[in-house]
Amino acid sequence: MGNKGGSEAWAFIKQVVAGRWFSVFAGLIMMIGNGTTYVFPTYSKVIKTQFDYSQTQINTLGFAKDLGSNIGIIAGLLAEVTPTWVLFIIGAFQNFTGFFLIWLSITARIAKPKFWQMFILVCFGTNSSNWANTAIMVTSVRNFPDRRGIILGLLKGYVGIGGAIISQLYLAIYGHNDPSNLVLLFAWLPSLLILILFPSIRPIRIRKHPDELKVFYQLLYVSILLAIFILFLTIAQKQVVFSQAGYVGGASFVVCLLCVPILIACREELLLYKLNKETAAPSVALSMLHQNPPTLPTSADSEIPEISPSCCPNIWNKPERGEDFTILQAVFSKDMALICLATFSGCGSSLAAIDNLGQVGESLGYSQRAIGILVSWVSIFNFFGRVFSGFISETLMTKYKLPRPLTFAFAFLITCVGQLFIAYPFPGSLYLAAIIIGFGFGAQNPMLFAVISEMFGLKRYSTLFNCGQLAAPFGSYILNVDVVGKLYDMEALRERKQIAGKGLTCTGAHCFGGSFTVLAAATLFGAVVMFVLAYQTREFYKRDVYKNFNEEIWIPQTEMEFYRLDNKKNIED
Repeated sequence: MGNKGGSEAWAFIKQVVAGRWFSVFAGLIMMIGNGTTYVFPTYSKVIKTQFDYSQTQINTLGFAKDLGSNIGIIAGLLAEVTPTWVLFIIGAFQNFTGFFLIWLSITARIAKPKFWQMFILVCFGTNSSNWANTAIMVTSVRNFPDRRGIILGLLKGYVGIGGAIISQLYLAIYGHNDPSNLVLLFAWLPSLLILILFPSIRPIRIRKHPDELKVFYQLLYVSILLAIFILFLTIAQKQVVFSQAGYVGGASFVVCLLCVPILIACREELLLYKLNKETAAPSVALSMLHQNPPTLPTSADSEIPEISPSCCPNIWNKPERGEDFTILQAVFSKDMALICLATFSGCGSSLAAIDNLGQVGESLGYSQRAIGILVSWVSIFNFFGRVFSGFISETLMTKYKLPRPLTFAFAFLITCVGQLFIAYPFPGSLYLAAIIIGFGFGAQNPMLFAVISEMFGLKRYSTLFNCGQLAAPFGSYILNVDVVGKLYDMEALRERKQIAGKGLTCTGAHCFGGSFTVLAAATLFGAVVMFVLAYQTREFYKRDVYKNFNEEIWIPQTEMEFYRLDNKKNIED
């Protein structure tokens, strides 16, 4: 009996690890590591102090961070022709190498790098997130093709809150005395998580569970609880001095909440496991179903080179929306042009607003403690925006047949309101602006990836979504440097106020009033572009966007047994 019980337990464990829900859990945990890009304001202070960089140089490194975290075209192209584990290995190596070299330089363990070398290191380290991001998102969307808005919202939500989670782990492991250790944690923790969990990320094609949406909502509730806890924890840490034991206790509770999805996965797999035992089908059938399923055709299964003698003429011979586009067909389409234009102006202005939030607080007389709370709130409400936009847009699209770009447009409008609160401030307006901009920018992110997947199909999705997001850092650079930076310098020159270590500074609402009015106008323009796209695609979204995927999803052995049991009961009756 003991051997039988042990073998059954081992079989169940293997089934859980091989299942779709554990794959979702693994993706969420690895996405936390990609949240290091949102903690740049914290470790950039260490870089500025150690190397005596000017604020202009730090802003340039901020652009390197944005550029690196959004250039994923190479990862997307490689995902077309290689298995996902290749992307994970490259990402883990690149993450460790980039951030470890940054840590070595700021702790003076290697020679001081030149500024252009530091630019490359920051860009190289943050670019590592694209490899895991591409592999996880593409695989998850193919595993849940008719829940893509929801799964993208959850995944990108954990990226948004990942910086806050890693910051809590840093405080628990290293304390707060040496901020350079935060960069060391960036080097080894995300890489370790990838190496442990990446085998779980692979195509698993089975028919959806009848209560699949209910399970996703349970994951949503857990993630909301996690975000709320971190929100109050960060506020408490700003108000009260925590001991090391206090930091450890807070981080331990965060880790416990992160592990709750494992229990959900075990419960769902236990249902399938019991079903298999009650039927004549051996339990091996389910594990084989998880390991060797018939998958939808992907680019890796097709011929590697896409260029052929008929490639150029086919650029203008585009399929219907929702069908599989080639890369060039999508890039040269009107829909992609509208998406990139909205991303350039709307997402770019949102990034510029977030990057300058700390400087805005200083100009309005907020304390450093208050500014720290603002930065944490942006990260946390970024998470709320990502997860809620995924669930809400999915409901509006499937139940009410409203175009998903409509939700994208409203996300821009929300962000625009937050930017106007900064342009025309009133007492406490910056707190409201941090919440609104964080939520609005978070809502934009999964919308971009979901719209691209629905318009152009999943066959070249790994490359196309990376093409779409590339417009954001360039919009951010132009608006940040040529608009916000120059207008701020003009106002500072008028005041001619010189502060040691900070150069020319500006104090008052006028410092950012004009520049954030321009940012709000750019975001509003992005909303208008998305309204145009929503109008053009209204007939497309009135159809069943997921019809092809619903027809192609394989019926698993366990569901076949449902029918067998029902038939058997009918015969006996």
